[in-house]
Amino acid sequence: MNAEDNGNIAQDVDLKAIRRIHLVGVAGTGMGSFAGMLKAAGYQVTGSDENVYPPMSEMLAKWEIPAFTPYGALNLDRARPDLVIIGNVIRRVNAEAAEVRSRRVPQMSFPSALGEFFLKPRHSVVVAGTHGKTTTSAMLAHILVSAGKDPSFLVGGVTQNYSGNYRLGKGPHFVVEGDEYDTAYFDKGPKFLHYQPKTAILTSVEFDHADIYRDLAHYESSFKAFVELLPRDGLLAVSASYPNAVALAKNCRGKVVTYSANANPSRAADVQSTAVRFQESGTAFKVIENGQNKGELFLPLGGMHNVENALGVFVALRGLGLSVDQIREGMASFQGVKRRQEQRACIRDILVLDDFAHHPTAVLETIRAVRHRYPQRRLWAIFEPRSNTSRRNIHQNQYADAFQGADRAVIKVPDHHDKVPREEELNVPKIVENLNQQGIEARAETSIEEMVSFIAKQAQPGDALLVMSNGSFGGIIEKLIEALSA
Repeated sequence: MNAEDNGNIAQDVDLKAIRRIHLVGVAGTGMGSFAGMLKAAGYQVTGSDENVYPPMSEMLAKWEIPAFTPYGALNLDRARPDLVIIGNVIRRVNAEAAEVRSRRVPQMSFPSALGEFFLKPRHSVVVAGTHGKTTTSAMLAHILVSAGKDPSFLVGGVTQNYSGNYRLGKGPHFVVEGDEYDTAYFDKGPKFLHYQPKTAILTSVEFDHADIYRDLAHYESSFKAFVELLPRDGLLAVSASYPNAVALAKNCRGKVVTYSANANPSRAADVQSTAVRFQESGTAFKVIENGQNKGELFLPLGGMHNVENALGVFVALRGLGLSVDQIREGMASFQGVKRRQEQRACIRDILVLDDFAHHPTAVLETIRAVRHRYPQRRLWAIFEPRSNTSRRNIHQNQYADAFQGADRAVIKVPDHHDKVPREEELNVPKIVENLNQQGIEARAETSIEEMVSFIAKQAQPGDALLVMSNGSFGGIIEKLIEALSA
């Protein structure tokens, strides 16, 4: 292994000799779960962060992993690590990161360490794409478990089947969610370039992460590099609903299989769905594989986007040797992922749903899915543009069309962010104006408390409150539940 900081530190480390591992930035979902996986694999693990809050603080305590706060040189004295893993939230000026360099302690990024410790000796199954990575990777991993393959996995959300986002199995497969975000302050390349894919799914490619990618072409270049990693005996499942993803897949040396829940004559796919039926308990659909009807599958999730995710999983698992019956059985018992159309409460017949959607396509598809699942309910779309991309006006026009299917919309005006120039900020009042012109009752709010007060007073029995944000949204879910209960 070669660990370095822009060429200033270079050390060859024998991975087999490492016993004590320290993670800087351990309170993040990915880093914290990776710490748990390392502990389960037999390493002595410690971590540090600026603050450690529940639920990660509780998980680390359960795993008996000490978490030191705040960052500082003293943490290294306590940990005495053979190796330090640096999270991608850590900046070069971080006091502890600087001390790691000063002491010349071997260091790696989280993606690089995941690749070296866990993926290299296994069959790496990577799910990449702008949308649907967490649900798709969790579904794929669960079906492998159901089929008795005993896989390992690490995904970006808490799986309902396992009450966690990682599993360390003894089988040959490791399923990992492939993120295109940058790796670490000393490695600005995408995380998924460290994941050594043998089987992969490319769910979608739309411009995102405007804080690190210049434009769509720059963004697409990372996926081009990813598909080029697959070996000649590898398999890439790619969504035909995204022609640019199919074009990028031509750079893959392995076998490419297309899939689509939205296939048409101009976008024909190798694997397609038909006879899709939505119901409150989930979605039933038939699978057509290379022109042959493989029968009906049932997925306990809603939305055409999840049917599409399921088709990508179907392609990957067929490539891994699973039968249609094994896939059918495992899919029917998949319970989903927290914060993906998750029902948090039902108070006086008012449903409160929580979802991670933030890109305009994700917002649109999530609203459609909830509308299909609960067609008789008045649907509220409650949205916080929080991510570095969504708070910019890059998708101004797309957001104006992203709330179709909602009856009401309440959108939080994002607080000013020092990384987003004023002239590049999303114009929420303009979106609200456009939505009202479409017949969707919409309003903008600058305060979480005002949002909660308005929604709680206006909500009626039979309503569905769909809350969408990639963050905590100021605790709005808990505040809504409290206000509705009162």
